[in-house]
Amino acid sequence: MQAAQRLVAANPDRSYSGPVPEILLAIPVLEVELHQDGSVKSVHVLRKPGQAPETVQLAIEAIHRAAPFGNVAAMPRPWKFTETFLFNDERRFKPRTLD
Repeated sequence: MQAAQRLVAANPDRSYSGPVPEILLAIPVLEVELHQDGSVKSVHVLRKPGQAPETVQLAIEAIHRAAPFGNVAAMPRPWKFTETFLFNDERRFKPRTLD
C-alpha cells in the first residue's frame, strides 16, 4: 500500500484517482525488487499487455521516479513487491493496490 501511494505521489501528472474505467488501455504487471535502502534493485515484467506495450516502459519509469521506497532492512526478505498498473486511454495509471 505504501509503495502504491508513493508511486502516485511521485507521478501526479502520470496517474489518476477515482474510479477505474470499465475498459482499460493496458494492464502491465511488474515485480519490483529493492535494495536494503529502498532503492530499486531490479524490475521484472510479469505481464506485458498486447495493446499499448509502451505502457510497460511508462510503468518502469514511474517506479524509478518514486524510488527510494524507504529503508526495508527491518522487513523479511526478499524485498519485493508486485504492482498492477491500470492504464486509461490517456496513458495515465492507477496502481491496482489503491483500487
